[in-house]
Amino acid sequence: MTAPTPHPLDQDADGVNRPGLFKNPAYHEMRETGTGVADVRRPDGSIAKLITRYHDVEQVLRNHAVFSREAAADADDVDLEGTLLGLDPDEHTSVRGSVRDWFTPRAVERLRDTAVERAAAQLKVMVERGEPADLVTEFSLPFSLNLVCDMLGLPQDGRLRFREWGDAFLGTTEQTRIGADEALISMVAYMSELVEERRHAPGDDLLSQVAVGGAHLSPDRQIKLPITLVLGGWETVASSVGIQVHALLTHPYGDYETAYSYLTDHPEAVPGAVTELERMFSVTAADAMPRRVVQDVTLPSGAQLRKGDLVIPSSDAANYDPRVFDDPHRMDFARDPNRHLSFGYGVHHCIGRHLGHLEVVTAMALLTRELPALRLAVPSEEIVYKPGHAVLGPKALPVAWSG
Repeated sequence: MTAPTPHPLDQDADGVNRPGLFKNPAYHEMRETGTGVADVRRPDGSIAKLITRYHDVEQVLRNHAVFSREAAADADDVDLEGTLLGLDPDEHTSVRGSVRDWFTPRAVERLRDTAVERAAAQLKVMVERGEPADLVTEFSLPFSLNLVCDMLGLPQDGRLRFREWGDAFLGTTEQTRIGADEALISMVAYMSELVEERRHAPGDDLLSQVAVGGAHLSPDRQIKLPITLVLGGWETVASSVGIQVHALLTHPYGDYETAYSYLTDHPEAVPGAVTELERMFSVTAADAMPRRVVQDVTLPSGAQLRKGDLVIPSSDAANYDPRVFDDPHRMDFARDPNRHLSFGYGVHHCIGRHLGHLEVVTAMALLTRELPALRLAVPSEEIVYKPGHAVLGPKALPVAWSG
């Protein structure tokens, strides 16, 4: 019998997950072996089943009656208890419903002009500071952080603290867990004060909606909901912009030396390009959150799972499943349909997916239009991705843009 593969797949000798731009080739080997369900050994020594085929992953994410998030809370790398990501229906529906109207396609569309203005203003700041510049800390991070904090109505002086707390909270190694626990305590204390203030003096911001419209929620849910929205709202967008620019600058496309240069000449292709890059280069650092099987079940692949099994659905593997995506390793900005799973599926699909997609499209359209000569300021192999972190992305992306 083959020994279980260590998971996450990009661990170093010290057990720190160190993924890079490209997905680990082992994902594709596992997906095409047997039923595509592989035993993996987690850092704590427990055994889980990694689900790699698209339709299997889809079922795990959709069928919450069989695959429970709450029952797997003890296996989470990040403390998600009480957050949207850690709840099963019906409680998840109740919490999500209190802010759902802020994230519908129509509501997000109303933010388009604001997103364009904020991105342009932040790019102007970066360019005026001169090159080389770090695209992550000088553009994508402040752009995404300020947009979601403005929606929530978070005070300006608390935003950088949230960034520091967020970086600590999203650490996934044993060495970072103490810092993560301390960061959660700090975030809860800070957000508790703000929610209480809004409860007595509400405004027209999202935090007031949580405090007043979510009055039926427990205090813990009211506090952790905006924390989840802040962390998810800036970290994934900032990382997506970094990853996607790195990919565009290092991949050819058609007759063009780089996919980035292709987009400078074909701005109409930017939305489709972002969707394709979301599929190929997702910000999932170590697969989706685990689920616990609560009754025996057979997956579409034929794999049989037993009650009590811990399963880890892998969107990274599923997004390259040739059963769903024709020639999946080929970058195709016109791919249609492109129903990737990078934003999840079913009840736990990302509530901010429309807003996040809009932000990344806005950033890419702006960069390719205003900085057509953008290039990496260091060799691609020197770009380091965040180690031991729940969200994949470059620590820094040094760029230059003069002709």
